Amino acid sequence: MGKVLSIAARQANRFNVESRAEKVISQSKPKPAPKFQSNLKDLQRVLDENPDILQELNKKHVPLDDNLKRVFVTSTDVITEPSRKDPDKPLPLNRTAIEEFEYGHLEPQTIPKGRCTLRQAIEFISKHQTEPEIWTSSKVSAEYAMKEALVSNILKHFKTFELHLPDKAVQKRKLLMKSDSNKTLE
Repeated sequence: MGKVLSIAARQANRFNVESRAEKVISQSKPKPAPKFQSNLKDLQRVLDENPDILQELNKKHVPLDDNLKRVFVTSTDVITEPSRKDPDKPLPLNRTAIEEFEYGHLEPQTIPKGRCTLRQAIEFISKHQTEPEIWTSSKVSAEYAMKEALVSNILKHFKTFELHLPDKAVQKRKLLMKSDSNKTLE
């Protein structure tokens, strides 16, 4: 079915090709794009100053045309091979990996007031978790020069890793430890 349609479409496209081609060729030149008002004003100003400018532009200048006919441009492409400055110079031998940072990025040398690094944040969060009575948000904000509201939000919403063991697992572990200690004693 596809072949039949393509043959029919090709014949429809080739129908009356000569008359369509003559029609396209006999058309006058395409209309130029409209000009901007500013361009029209400039053109009018030039025409007012030099009324003969259009005739001069359309006239063929024979001496200029002869000069153009005598000009020939010949060029050759020079291929330059890139040369190394010192071909005997050895390549670098340092193949060690770049040192990775502890928290995945380079920590800044100076910290602006009211900000903290990831290391400092983890430090004061863990201090607060271990001793919440001593490391309150006011003490942390005073030590790290941060706003107390910001520190309290950090302490409220972020925690370091905590390991929670259910009571059953703790009891099983104690039983296992007792049985192991009994075996070692015997």
